[in-house]
Amino acid sequence: MVASKSDKKAKPSKLEGIKENSNFLREPLASELQEDSNCVSKDAMQILKFHGSYQQDNRDNRKKGQGKDYQFMLRTRSPGGFIPPELYLTLDQLSEEYGNQTLRVTTRQGFQLHGVLKKNLKDTIRRIIRNMGSTLGACGDLNRNVMAPPAPLKNRREYQYAWEYANNIADLLRPQTEAYYEIWLDGEKFLSVEEAPEVQAAREGNGNGTIFHEGEEPIYGARYMPRKFKCCVTVPGDNSLDVYTHDVSLVVIADDQGELQGFNVLAGGGMGRTHNKEETFARMSEPLCYVDKADVYDLMKAIVATQRDYGDRVQRRTARMKYLLHDWGVEKFRAKVEEYFGKPLQDSKPLLPFEYKDFLGWQEQGDGKLFLGLSVENGRVKDDGNFRLKTALRKVIQQYHLPMRLTANHDVILYEINPEDQADIEKIFTDHGLITDPNNLDHLLRYSMACPALPTCGLAITESERQLPSTLDQIRSILNKLGMPNQDLVVRMTGCPNGCARPYMAELGLVGNTPGTYQIWLGGTPNQTALAQPYMDRMPVDQLEGYIEPILAFYKQKGKKAESFGEFCNRVGFDAIRDYAGNYDPQQTVATPTAGGKNRRHRISIYEGLHQRLKATADERGTSMTKLVAEALEQYLDK
Repeated sequence: MVASKSDKKAKPSKLEGIKENSNFLREPLASELQEDSNCVSKDAMQILKFHGSYQQDNRDNRKKGQGKDYQFMLRTRSPGGFIPPELYLTLDQLSEEYGNQTLRVTTRQGFQLHGVLKKNLKDTIRRIIRNMGSTLGACGDLNRNVMAPPAPLKNRREYQYAWEYANNIADLLRPQTEAYYEIWLDGEKFLSVEEAPEVQAAREGNGNGTIFHEGEEPIYGARYMPRKFKCCVTVPGDNSLDVYTHDVSLVVIADDQGELQGFNVLAGGGMGRTHNKEETFARMSEPLCYVDKADVYDLMKAIVATQRDYGDRVQRRTARMKYLLHDWGVEKFRAKVEEYFGKPLQDSKPLLPFEYKDFLGWQEQGDGKLFLGLSVENGRVKDDGNFRLKTALRKVIQQYHLPMRLTANHDVILYEINPEDQADIEKIFTDHGLITDPNNLDHLLRYSMACPALPTCGLAITESERQLPSTLDQIRSILNKLGMPNQDLVVRMTGCPNGCARPYMAELGLVGNTPGTYQIWLGGTPNQTALAQPYMDRMPVDQLEGYIEPILAFYKQKGKKAESFGEFCNRVGFDAIRDYAGNYDPQQTVATPTAGGKNRRHRISIYEGLHQRLKATADERGTSMTKLVAEALEQYLDK
């Protein structure tokens, strides 16, 4: 049940008091940053999130009997994924100077910088601010980074509207407290925030109780939001943002001449859930209304105020807006929004079906210039052997001063590229081992995502980013074995159920359950327009091939023409999949005969984990794996 503002019996969570007593995000953080220590308290850590940082413990560096290895992760506030060249080069330098020598593209179009020590935190944030960046509001119980399609299509006005309104909504819902500049810049506002006049007017307008007239936060008040709040702005048909996974999604509606008229509004999406807590669940957003462009800011305030005042402040795991919509139903929620909005909401307009887009490769941006979308494996910008993305990006941006847009699939788009520079830029990337043609990318890797998980995420139960490459190798092996080498498949993995890589929209979602085991979720679609469902609770990761092969074999046998794997799972149902898997006889592959056709060897597929154990034992005994297996089978069969 959602605890309303009128529920006098329910005791708010401890965090509500921490926020209310923080003097608008100042204390105890400001005082503790002055202390000579390697960490901050739990209370200060909660306030630090609003400033864009998480305190973390690197579990890889823990030593028995010693304390935690504290470090800090910083996240940028980058509406629409925009990263100016000055900011990127600063982040690159900071990652080398204070971080772990890598950058991480997030699934909400920002950058994360990992490994910063407390003593370097202030200098890191100060330099980000002074180079056209910000971390304010990137974490915490308030509006997070506002997303927009990353494609710099200058001849498509709807894309320009999406960028404009993503920026404006980010400004509208930006914390107004001066604490950020007081703490990190000693009170200096390095850059004055230039807001659209209508945004400032909307923030100050009363709007039927949407704002507070006292204190520094007119929209949020002293307690801010019950939990994080996520929104995006997109265009009809473009699902590069996982449009159904946000608290609020705005869809641009233009007339036949391309003039902006207003927005369709979707509400109530969210991925986070908690294992073994049935009251928590992933949920897709649903249509709420249409709003004229002149009223969009007032509507956003009305939606925020509804969640702010009626969202659950007692139990944090059910505090997201999706639970309010689920408990109330869309009609009751809509009626309450209308009260704050001050007039009836209009019905939604018809929309084109949404399709996933990643905008990879070389493309024209519509004004004579080019853009280049680069696939970034697991979003990790690093140098790794012959694959030197970090060095290549630094060279290109230093030489050509290019802006960047980050994607929701944690990839990178460079734009404003002069056509005469294309060949030289292409050579820099290829010389550093990078693939610029998406047709040459591994199809599983192209559509996959993983969260960072271990060793630094405090919520991680098991591996994700470090596990996914091996998992994709296993899935690739299964597809090759089944004669499906070119099969596309959207695979997403997370180290816990909170769903940062949005596994519940994947065709095959792997969600960390216990160390070394994952839930299997099936039934998302390639365009991310259907919610996956739990198929299996605990799959040992070293037995993945044994569990996944029967499902893919069933799909090959019974799938319809042009039917995706996720669509197939939804059509046949999980009972049919389980029945087939229960009677599945793993396929055997036959080796090429030796000379003369003698001594033909039959290969039997085994789990990856068992293969590794066999190899280690064979090496230890100085024999071959084939001989070791043959001896073991003979002993077993002779019993």
